[in-house]
Amino acid sequence: MNDSSAIDVIEVKNLKKWFPLSKGFFSEIFKKGERQYLKAVDGVSFAIKPGEVFGLAGESGCGKSTTGMTVLKLYEATSGEIVFRNQDLSAIKGREELKDFRKHAQIVFQNPYESLNPRYTVFQSVDEPVHNHYPGRAGEHYERVVQAVERAGLVPPSYFLDRYPHELSGGQLQRVAIARAISVEPVFLVADEPVSMLDVSIRAGILNLLKYFSSELNMGVLYISHDLSTMNHICTSIGIMYLGKIVELGNVRQVLKDPQHPYTQALVSAIPLMGGRFRRKRILLEGAVPSPINLPEGCRFRTRCPKVNQICGVQEPTLVTLEDTHQVACHCI
Repeated sequence: MNDSSAIDVIEVKNLKKWFPLSKGFFSEIFKKGERQYLKAVDGVSFAIKPGEVFGLAGESGCGKSTTGMTVLKLYEATSGEIVFRNQDLSAIKGREELKDFRKHAQIVFQNPYESLNPRYTVFQSVDEPVHNHYPGRAGEHYERVVQAVERAGLVPPSYFLDRYPHELSGGQLQRVAIARAISVEPVFLVADEPVSMLDVSIRAGILNLLKYFSSELNMGVLYISHDLSTMNHICTSIGIMYLGKIVELGNVRQVLKDPQHPYTQALVSAIPLMGGRFRRKRILLEGAVPSPINLPEGCRFRTRCPKVNQICGVQEPTLVTLEDTHQVACHCI
């Protein structure tokens, strides 16, 4: 259960992750031109409390997955702060401190076919983090692995422990990946598009499992997806990303029921209902998506925005609070 008085599991402040691009041959020889960067994440801030599922949504290329990887220190941040249970992660030095953080912060990747070693049995895959973080007797490892596999819905565990990835379905593989992540009982989990490669018929089971573990383990979850309908099912709060920035932030019901940013409105209009109908009149965005290497002046969304006005090309909007926790970055609100 989310405790509003609890300290944040993770707090991200003005996080940036810029990838340097190689200079061209002639620029390198003649030392001309400034170094260019792909600004994948460009000033993102949010916080997640124990038991909360925070969703990060947006189109492909908006920077949501890079945000998750950077928060877990799988990428080194260009600038900004990542605070994990009141500890600034930039202060982490050495392998032992990083290993301790990894014990408490885990990830479930999008593709279970690639994230699991095809030469490992289910037991070996789930036991790997247990072995790394809980050195001890083999019997204790076995009990922890069996418990994780069972809690992930793979029952009876004895049926699955000696099986290899090629013997399991996509849904079962993702449950193995979840079992591996929760085997060390983390307090923070990044779930990066965990159901996008699965059949629609089994997605709800995986989402319910993540929601259950968030509550059962009092675990903060960063749920990353382009699918707003799954956000509505699992998330407590949500942030909408566009070209490296969060443009709308707030309670998931509030944001999806009454979206204020033109980009969010377009995304919400594409959520289908039963019978092939849509939640509201479809908003089809026109114009080209700017390059994250050469971002436009002012608002990044102005090249596609149906409400664009003069100030949008001059000044970049910042997040402002509308009510409660609902924040929007738009000059036209």
